[in-house]
Amino acid sequence: MAISVDNVYKAVLVVMEQEKRGVLTPIEFNKIATQVQQEIFTKYFDDLNQLLRLPQTNLAYADRLGLLDEKIAIFKTTETQLLTAGKYIIPSTSLVQELGLVVYNNREAQRIQANEVYTTNQSPLTAPSAQYPVYTYEGSTIQMYPTTLTGNISIKYLRSPVDVKWGFSLNANLGNYIYSALDSQDFEIHSSDQPVVINKILEYAGVMSKDQFVMSLGQQNTQQENVNSKQ
Repeated sequence: MAISVDNVYKAVLVVMEQEKRGVLTPIEFNKIATQVQQEIFTKYFDDLNQLLRLPQTNLAYADRLGLLDEKIAIFKTTETQLLTAGKYIIPSTSLVQELGLVVYNNREAQRIQANEVYTTNQSPLTAPSAQYPVYTYEGSTIQMYPTTLTGNISIKYLRSPVDVKWGFSLNANLGNYIYSALDSQDFEIHSSDQPVVINKILEYAGVMSKDQFVMSLGQQNTQQENVNSKQ
């Protein structure tokens, strides 16, 4: 379940207003929120690497690992795409974080490096075929071998989160911002991270305004969330 960008923005404004610390504009909020979401998303993988080093019999570890897998699973994506001359160019609008599997004709294609293409094709033992396809992935291009392959490939990849946006219109009479759900983009990270999101945004708001109170409030709350998550 996504985290409501409207709920987060209102929570941040309430804290800042209660402490008489000014206002965070929607444009400033959107930039900070997107940065915070990306930081939390990246931390999923750092946490995963650390958990995998722990003993497998630790029950608390198992629960945390399951939750992390649930958080990462949100971004696991599968697409079916049409090859052109054995090639598929991923659109610039796609948010591919890490390419996983490439499957052709129900067979997993093996990834090779560009400098291996010549030797792979020349050797009778390693020459690719429709039964044993290989591919290179450079930039945004997936090149299948043999290049005569046609039809569809199935791509499994991990995508990045979409930029957060609190959409709004401006009330001409009152000069205030009016929330627009149709023009907004919620946080895509796991709903359990909402307290961390709010705290980190408060930290950044403190940095932007050079307000030590707001910044320290966010840091204290984040530290407490980290302590709670380890218990």
